[in-house]
Amino acid sequence: MTLHKTRDLLVKQRTMTVNALRSHLAEFGIIVAKGIGHVSDLLQLAETDARLPSVANAAVKALAHQIDAIDQSLDDLEKEIANAHSRSEISQLLVEIPGVGKLTATVISASMPDPNVFRSGRDFAAWLGLTPRQNSSGGKPSLGAITKQGNQYIRKLLVLAGTSLLNVVGKRKGVLRDWIVGLLAKKPARLVTVAIANKLARIIWAMMKTGESFRTEMFMKA
Repeated sequence: MTLHKTRDLLVKQRTMTVNALRSHLAEFGIIVAKGIGHVSDLLQLAETDARLPSVANAAVKALAHQIDAIDQSLDDLEKEIANAHSRSEISQLLVEIPGVGKLTATVISASMPDPNVFRSGRDFAAWLGLTPRQNSSGGKPSLGAITKQGNQYIRKLLVLAGTSLLNVVGKRKGVLRDWIVGLLAKKPARLVTVAIANKLARIIWAMMKTGESFRTEMFMKA
């Protein structure tokens, strides 16, 4: 879990530093499109653009060097996480699930309690805070709201996995696609994302409890 917490912190620091660098360059009319794909352009301009006055060079280059250093640290952590994945049978089992990568699988295998602690996948999803929050009138679920209890980092990773599956649903065929399309016919995308994350949590619990390999039909049963 320490690896993941450190990685998460560095990702946040990198985002802040990139935003600061982009803002400083914009002050001198140097505009770079947002997005991770344009960071290399940002770093190159910080080092070479002649429009930067000498008084700003030191500050801008310091930020650029900081981004490079963070990137190197992130690369090192990614290698350690990959090593942890290769040593964990549970992690290797969980990456069979669509949307679940090494990052999610390793943090769950390292931090999740014994699956027998939970009576069902529903209870595990509730432990992660991936269940609808009850409002104060009538006890009905509040649309789009989840309890947000439990492990915030795992919950975030599963919601990101849900978003990823939602974005590629048109490229898939079979039970998973049909299930997601059925949800989209009844609910807005933001609710479907949480529903997918909830389903992923239930499948993870079932596979950890039984040791069973992933089957697409689990999206219908879990």
